[in-house]
Amino acid sequence: MERLQKVIAQSGITSRRKAEALITDGKVSVNGKKVTELGTKVDPATDKVVVNGVPIDREEPVYFLLYKPTGVISSVSDEFGRKVVTDYIDVAQRIYPVGRLDSDTSGLLLLTNDGDFANILMHPKYKIKKTYIAKVEGMPLRETLKKLERGVQLEDGKTAPAQLKVKKTDPKKNTAIVEISIHEGKNRQVRRMLESVGHPVIKLKRENYGFLHLRGMNAGEYRELKPHEVKQLREMAVT
Repeated sequence: MERLQKVIAQSGITSRRKAEALITDGKVSVNGKKVTELGTKVDPATDKVVVNGVPIDREEPVYFLLYKPTGVISSVSDEFGRKVVTDYIDVAQRIYPVGRLDSDTSGLLLLTNDGDFANILMHPKYKIKKTYIAKVEGMPLRETLKKLERGVQLEDGKTAPAQLKVKKTDPKKNTAIVEISIHEGKNRQVRRMLESVGHPVIKLKRENYGFLHLRGMNAGEYRELKPHEVKQLREMAVT
C-alpha cells in the first residue's frame, strides 16, 4: 500500500505537492469514492484512482539528463510554438523537467515522470549543488566575489552562501568567465546575483547538477540516468 499522493505523482501527471492539493480540493476519487484525506493509502495494482475525472495509469519511472540548448523553453508545451525541452526526448512516458533553466540559459537539465523524485530535488530544504559557468561584463574583483560568497540581498530575499571562481578574464573586451556554485533555485538567481554586484551576465550555462556533468555531450543530446545515479541523487537530497 502506498500514499495516494505518491501514486498520483508516480503516474507522471503532476508533482507530489500538486497531487496533495488535488486531493484536498476534492479532485481525486478512489474506486468511485471522493477522497480528501492526505493520509489515504491505496494499492496501485488494484485500486482505481481517478484525477479530475480521468483514470491514471502508473507509468514505469524514467529519468533523463538533457543538455538543453539556448533558446529552448523548460516546459512540456508552449503557447507560442517555441521549442520545448521535451521535443528532444522521444519516449512514451509523460516526462517533465525537474525545475527549469531560462530560455537564454543552456546546460544540464533533468527530466522525469516521477513526481516524488522531482519534488525531493526541487524542495527548498534539500541542498544539491548546481554549478554554472557565466560570461559577464567587467572583471570582478576578489571583494566582489566575497559579497556573493556571503550572500546578497535580492528582491525575494537574501541568497545563501555561494562558491565563486574567476576562470578567465579578457581585458580587451572587459569580460570575464566566472564559475558559480549554488544550491538554491530562485528565479533567474545566478543572473540576478551577478547583476546585483555590477556584472551582468552575457552568457550562462549549467555544467553540473550534484555529481552529474555534461562532459562528452553536445547541446540537444540526452541520456538516461543509470539506476545508481538516481539512487545517489535521492540520497544527496535528503542528507
